[in-house]
Amino acid sequence: MNLVDLAFTPALEQARLIRDRQISPLELVELYLDRIEQYDSRLGSYFSVAAETALAEAQAKTEQLANLKDPDALPPFFGVPTAIKDLNSVTGMPLTLGVAALKDKIGTYDDGVVVRMRTAGFIILGKTATSELGSFPYIEAPGFPPTRNPWNPDYTAGGSSGGAAAAVAAGLCPIAQGSDGGGSIRGPATCCGIVGIKPSRGRVSCAPVGDYLNGIATNGSLARTVADAAALLDVMSGYTTGDPYWLPEPEMSFLEATRQKPKQLRIAFSAALASFGEAADIFQQGIEQTVGHLEAMGHILEPACPDMRDLEEPFTKIWQAGAASVGIPLEFLSPINRWNIERSGSAGEYLQAVSQMQIISRRIVAFFEQFDALILPVYLHQPIRIGEWAELSPQETLDKIINWIAPCPPFNASGLPAIAIPTGFDANGLPAGIQIVSKPAAETTIIALAARLEEANPWLTQRPTLFSV
Repeated sequence: MNLVDLAFTPALEQARLIRDRQISPLELVELYLDRIEQYDSRLGSYFSVAAETALAEAQAKTEQLANLKDPDALPPFFGVPTAIKDLNSVTGMPLTLGVAALKDKIGTYDDGVVVRMRTAGFIILGKTATSELGSFPYIEAPGFPPTRNPWNPDYTAGGSSGGAAAAVAAGLCPIAQGSDGGGSIRGPATCCGIVGIKPSRGRVSCAPVGDYLNGIATNGSLARTVADAAALLDVMSGYTTGDPYWLPEPEMSFLEATRQKPKQLRIAFSAALASFGEAADIFQQGIEQTVGHLEAMGHILEPACPDMRDLEEPFTKIWQAGAASVGIPLEFLSPINRWNIERSGSAGEYLQAVSQMQIISRRIVAFFEQFDALILPVYLHQPIRIGEWAELSPQETLDKIINWIAPCPPFNASGLPAIAIPTGFDANGLPAGIQIVSKPAAETTIIALAARLEEANPWLTQRPTLFSV
């Protein structure tokens, strides 16, 4: 196996190669650090790289492996490199939140999800790029380079987990953590042609804080295969004492779900959303292709979509309040975030928006009393060009964002699990994809379906040409 092939090897396979002593953690970390140095100036996927600490940890793990009698006793991702989004705290690493004025801020603790990933054996390469405060579905944060799409660098990689998605897609790490408060995992996964899982509310703890935006946002996984993304979700999942939400344990591990053949399911699908219209042709084609595959597997497919109207106003109010809650002085922020914060309203208005969102969410969840899953586009059109919206007013930008990401926020509002998977490419060489949504706590359903679709339409061998040499 050459070094490029190794860089694009799935994380679970890398973990096996380490346990079998065919490669060492140090060799893997050196490979990815070399690739980051070679390529990331063109991509902007990392805000910071922790080369010294990653190498030291890799050396220690390599020595541990050499002296270990039973490699099978190692944690599942022992020695595998990963990256953490720069909205999450990692001890001793920068914590900018995508704000240039915070470049010197250093994390003083590990977020709960980081603790779980360290326990699983991961080595953290650095912090991936995010939009300012995680507020936007593209990454052009003032004071940072834009994050570009590995398949066509003229276009965005999406946001706010675009740095993580770009790094995985370009072979600058094999697997990564992200977070999703309105499509921030699913959108970048689709833009970059990889897999992204937004789990159910309560599946992944937000420790040490209680929740993010009244349960709208959650941590999740980004990877090149469904199995890798599922296995990382296994690592992340679990209740932490004091969490405001909790779920029953799944009937099997999420990795085991990738090996299951689902029973016959009743699955809804739609390429259009009320009030927003139809998705672009490339996404309609992805829906049609997916429907065909699922029908061939014996599932029952019906055109239908939950009633998600009236969600835009309360969701926007909560999103704007989220920017205000960070407490960063307005002079340090971009004009659009200043504008959002100025319109975030009072605490009473926020609570009214939460109540309204929860009422609408009941309709969305009730839809799944009749269906086991739902197939939708992730976004309504393909990625924008870098700088395409830079000269728009804040109101114009907000309107553009809402009309682009419309299929995503309803499942943040309702807390339902969703997975984004690739379906193909458009004329500009950009990936396209769909999302599968299911009932509360039904991650195993969407993961099993996604794994079967991956078998029907393999995407693992597809690599961005610019980063495959």
